[in-house]
Amino acid sequence: MSQQAKTFADKVVLITGGTSGIGRESAIAFAQQGARVVVSGRRQKEGEETVALVEKAGGRASFIQADVSDEAQVKSMIAHTVKTFGRLDIVFANAGLEWTGPISNATVEDYRKVMDVNVLGVVLAAKHAIPELVKTKGNIVITSSGAGVVGMPNVSLYVAAKHAVIGLAKSLALEFAPQGVRVNVISPAAIQTEMFSRFANTPEMLKAVTAMHPIGRIGTPREIADAVLFVASDKASFMTGSNILVDGGFTAQ
Repeated sequence: MSQQAKTFADKVVLITGGTSGIGRESAIAFAQQGARVVVSGRRQKEGEETVALVEKAGGRASFIQADVSDEAQVKSMIAHTVKTFGRLDIVFANAGLEWTGPISNATVEDYRKVMDVNVLGVVLAAKHAIPELVKTKGNIVITSSGAGVVGMPNVSLYVAAKHAVIGLAKSLALEFAPQGVRVNVISPAAIQTEMFSRFANTPEMLKAVTAMHPIGRIGTPREIADAVLFVASDKASFMTGSNILVDGGFTAQ
């Protein structure tokens, strides 16, 4: 495929939570379609591994270690992206963490940790990226979850956070549509990632969670990456404020 034919040729993409799973697979997929990619995350070794995989796929990438709940680090992340590649076209706000347990066990520290990463991290990324995205008429894709549109027992803090970012995206989409910036959400169900492995950590749990998906299996990171690339591309130019469920029928029941 020629460089001119690639969907994201000359585009610069920033991915938070790019050290593994959906973020890593999306970094590779964007690069395969011509994008230059900045990978962000808290784990330097894994971030550098993602960069190596992008380069192995023929792309260009840079890693910056950052905690998305720290505003100074988010500002540095955006500045690093623009300094390294000269512009910013797409932000994939993918960083997140899980929480499980009965609400009676939840602490204020648990709440703050979940909300700081899953919600505040998106707020800060949007706040500091949008001035650059206005220049390029770029867009933001946010990772929520099937749990962002339904209730689930014993994951209440996670569910609350994932509901929150869908509402945030709708509001940002309305706020910045006049300036040409689109904001959309991708909501996966169970996907074969490190996070899912921590949640479904027994054969019995894996079987039970798999049975919750009418399609009969757990999804793959590449299937989510493919959806992210579509939403971030010009093929989705009339979409903003949308939440795209990629969930194997999980929320259709």
